[in-house]
Amino acid sequence: MRKLKFFTAVLIAIVVFGAAHAQQTNQKQHDKELFETIFKLDSAWFAAFNKDAAVFSSYMDSTLEFYHDRTGLTFYANNIAAFERIRKNVPDLKRELLKETMEVYPIPGYGAVQIAQHRFCHLENGKMDCGVFKFIHTWKKTEQGWKVTRIISVDH
Repeated sequence: MRKLKFFTAVLIAIVVFGAAHAQQTNQKQHDKELFETIFKLDSAWFAAFNKDAAVFSSYMDSTLEFYHDRTGLTFYANNIAAFERIRKNVPDLKRELLKETMEVYPIPGYGAVQIAQHRFCHLENGKMDCGVFKFIHTWKKTEQGWKVTRIISVDH
């Protein structure tokens, strides 16, 4: 009787974990196109970071809210001005998305949420100074294209 209970428990565990894995795999396949869309948007957005402030700003919605674990909550105009200061004061600043950390989830009727880490590097006192930080972006699909409406930046 003990063997039967053990084998029954093992069989149930296999079925449950197998179904969960299959659901997770299907979800990843289902969202693959959205993942690639957000990855391309993110790449284009930050390619513009040091090249063209107008293009960079065009990816942000006018209702932007930026939540930062050190500086608090700021809004669109504050962030445009801050990015301009950063571009002038740290012209060699480069940002790299760590794609292997990126997760993308659809938000029905709105767009998507992107969760990932990125690395910012610049030369300081003759040495490369880099930091890796966590972020969440909410992307809204609009008639004008995809726009970032919320940024949460943490772990500084």
